[in-house]
Amino acid sequence: MTRERERERDRARIYEKRESRQEPADTSGPKRQSNPVPRCHGKTEPLLREEPGEVTAQSGAGRPAAASEPLSLAQGSLRDKTARFPWAKETAEAIREELLRLNAAGSPAIPQEPGGWWHQYVCPVHHTELLFDPAEAEASSFRCPYGCVLEGAEYRGAWLVFKHQSLARTALEAAAVHASLGDESCARLGKELLIAYAEQFPLYPVHAGAQGWMLKGRAFHQALTEAIWSTTLLGAYLLLRDEGVSFSEEETAALGIFMGLLEESMTEYRHILIHERQNAENNYTAWLNASLSCVYVAQGRKDALEALIEGEGGFKHHLSIGINADGFEFEGSTYYHVFVLRAYLISARMAERFGIDLYACEGGNGRSMRGMFEAMADLADDRGVLPALHDGPMERGPYAREIAEIAEQGLSRYGIGGLRPILREAYRQLGGTLASPHARCGLEALLYGEDVQPDAAGEGGKPRRGARLWADTGFAAGRRAGNPLSFFADFGGHGGAHGHLDKLHLSVMHPAGTLTPDFGVVPYGSPLRQAWYSETHSHNTVTLDGLSQAPHTGQCRRFEETEEALYAWFQSTGAYPGCTLDRHLLLTDDWLLDWFRVTTDDSGPRSIQWWMHSAAEPLPVSEEPGELPGKEHPAAAGTCEGNVGANPVLLAESLKDVQFAGASGGKSSLAGKRDLDPAAPATVQIRYELGGESVYHTALVMPGDELITVRTPGDSVDPCRLLTAIVHSHTGASADFIHVYRAGQAAELRRHQEGVVEVSVRKADSGETCARIVRLSGKTGLELMEPGGE
Repeated sequence: MTRERERERDRARIYEKRESRQEPADTSGPKRQSNPVPRCHGKTEPLLREEPGEVTAQSGAGRPAAASEPLSLAQGSLRDKTARFPWAKETAEAIREELLRLNAAGSPAIPQEPGGWWHQYVCPVHHTELLFDPAEAEASSFRCPYGCVLEGAEYRGAWLVFKHQSLARTALEAAAVHASLGDESCARLGKELLIAYAEQFPLYPVHAGAQGWMLKGRAFHQALTEAIWSTTLLGAYLLLRDEGVSFSEEETAALGIFMGLLEESMTEYRHILIHERQNAENNYTAWLNASLSCVYVAQGRKDALEALIEGEGGFKHHLSIGINADGFEFEGSTYYHVFVLRAYLISARMAERFGIDLYACEGGNGRSMRGMFEAMADLADDRGVLPALHDGPMERGPYAREIAEIAEQGLSRYGIGGLRPILREAYRQLGGTLASPHARCGLEALLYGEDVQPDAAGEGGKPRRGARLWADTGFAAGRRAGNPLSFFADFGGHGGAHGHLDKLHLSVMHPAGTLTPDFGVVPYGSPLRQAWYSETHSHNTVTLDGLSQAPHTGQCRRFEETEEALYAWFQSTGAYPGCTLDRHLLLTDDWLLDWFRVTTDDSGPRSIQWWMHSAAEPLPVSEEPGELPGKEHPAAAGTCEGNVGANPVLLAESLKDVQFAGASGGKSSLAGKRDLDPAAPATVQIRYELGGESVYHTALVMPGDELITVRTPGDSVDPCRLLTAIVHSHTGASADFIHVYRAGQAAELRRHQEGVVEVSVRKADSGETCARIVRLSGKTGLELMEPGGE
């Protein structure tokens, strides 16, 4: 019998079984299920019962293969892990308690409706992600954190995405608890969820509600979402099979149909991406590969997996074209770097079951998963927070789990110690769900964690990381051992569909937190994605005439370190026609100088704005900690409710194409100290509080310039918690924006002549004043000199 005829026979059995239950085949509209498909644990009958005719899975005709060896030796058995490590046993028991809670709530019920697009799960008023409770078996209305109650097909479809993903995770959690503690009720739960989805999957239609640009799935709008979901389900299947759980002939047939349909769709979409669209480097491809890898391992088809690894768009090829030579994902997005690395790791775990080592695999120019982990470790700030570069969230529970999943594997597989702060931060964000903050907790820890606790890592006077340049992606991190301040700059490629108009963006960082972060992006269903977060105005760079930059790539002119300072020079000539942007950064052991020069070909005046978005409110230097800002300074950040122009979209629009001279309408000027000479520039000093630490900011304001505070939408976690930005505004054909930052005390900034400034600081230990001269040349860049050397 041919494979196709086998599938048709098995598909007919599924439909007959469905009809015998008198369950409707029409799944086009929202319904409330009266009879959950899986029979969850908590009943009196045995959950793993031996029945006549029950067989282990058989290979052939696309069906699952016979049981294989347990998970790789590098990971070891979960039962052994829980016996050796107390935290692993505690984690497994905590997950089991959570499964019991979900079961008591009736949560493990397979929806007959396919999911939609999760990015539409966002409040249209507050632009925050809507709330999701995995314990809910059904939902027809949906709430935002501010209390809005929403109804509608798009919210229902997005909720169903979360529900389907949550149930797949429940199946994997149940399998992991069974493998760890030998709990047969969890084995039954995981198995019943698997079989219920295998039987339901052929009944989902190819998604008619998907948007035109999407590769359509069955269980979801997008085949991408389906690929991710399928790897979780098949991971549960393999873990159960490794533990000796058997499947009847009927169950095996259902699993065979499920895997066969997955293989057909994933193969079709790979062909579209790789051959028709010539877009093999797409992050989709990595996940289609991961899903197929799981299918091939479940079917016992080593030859198919080897062909997938070696072929066009396969693991090795994608590693060569989807990752830059500096180790970063080609789109320059931290989120999609994590996203692709997670898919790679799934493919590697599957290949390892056939004795194929992808962990040591290298693509072109030495590209490797190790290099991707090292790039990620170098990218994080001192607390382990990954910056939200280009598209991606700043902080989100599911994202934190994904970070924990890959960081645990990077630490255990490669021993990269720089991942430990990242793990600590991920578990801090997840703290309170299954364990206390800072502790290793949850499914990711149980599956991939080793004995070393991430909250104990990084102690003992570990040397601070040095500077790093990602020359291919266009990122740079500036660090000096003697200065608590550091910086991150983005000068490289736009990033395509996931890029932002943010060239020469600067983030100033401190061990207590990032002062001027990149705020990432809200879910794509919010208009604020295009209205604010992807635009130039929301980044710490320069706009011309109120317009955003054009998509383009900047360059690094110099990046070098001496005994005295680290110097970086970034340039952009493609942001605006006839305009050159030069950002010069000088990091000494005591301060950070930011000198941003703008030159245009026009003789007429241009409106030029330098933007700086801080996570903390700007305060006058004269104030003591805890005092309220003075009159000329903004009030502390607050929600948009009760404020004029409360709509963040309208607020974002109001900040475009606006003249900042003569501040009014919610904007206020920051006054500074001037010399007796009215033609001399003024200096303005501002203080920021970060976790009890002070960072000082001194600006040199030229005659005719203004330093203005403006209210803006908040970060992408909560756009309605408004923030205060500083805009340095100049009208003319060219401009110099000169700013200096210092931790603990303010630095003084004085202009000697055009292109020459003096930075002076009072030493905390001796009380002496130390002054240095900085000169800027258009040809050679910044030069650091002693006073009198200019």
